[in-house]
Amino acid sequence: MPLQQDGAMDELGDVLAAVGPRLRELRRRRGITLAHLSETTGISESTLSRLEGGGRKPNLELLLPLAHAYGVPLDELVGAPQTGDPRVNLRPVVRGGMTFVPLTRRAGGLHAHKLVIAPSAGEPEPRTHEGYEWLYVLNGRLRLILGDRDLLLTPGEVAEFDTHLPHWLGPADDHPVELLVIFGPQGERAHLRARPAGSPSSAAPGATGRPPSGRGGKGVTGPA
Repeated sequence: MPLQQDGAMDELGDVLAAVGPRLRELRRRRGITLAHLSETTGISESTLSRLEGGGRKPNLELLLPLAHAYGVPLDELVGAPQTGDPRVNLRPVVRGGMTFVPLTRRAGGLHAHKLVIAPSAGEPEPRTHEGYEWLYVLNGRLRLILGDRDLLLTPGEVAEFDTHLPHWLGPADDHPVELLVIFGPQGERAHLRARPAGSPSSAAPGATGRPPSGRGGKGVTGPA
């Protein structure tokens, strides 16, 4: 076998051997259990465990559902060489009235998304989770409930806050609201799993103010 072909086979072997540890690290960073991943992908827990441990060779039948479950390109799972093309594949994810359009493609760390939230019936349900969140209103009127504050944000306004504080966001009227959001994997999972709550016909009293930036991870600013 020519030396060049030999080197290519060795490189392929190294790439395949690194897939299992990469999958395990990605799953742990996302805080996902094997049981949950198995339910999402339809792949048995034992197969997933062997794949992560190197006892099962990766193939498209396994990697495609995993890439879909993690919301990352297939080449990111296998550690394929960079092509030099900086463009991100914009593949929207729709969950219960929320449409997420990923604007970054690396696994782990902070993720940027365009988020479109449709109005829906029901009452707001503030939630908490690990992390920190930054958002910028592109279009529409956003109602942001943050602890005991009820705020209205309009296009060009920015908010950032610690997500350990109970929070909820959605349209302030009967029209969708479009945002740019940046958050870590915990926030991404929380928003993708959350059921959107109510969309009142108008913001709550006092919500039209533009309070100054606060400390302790809470703040709202005017147009950027």
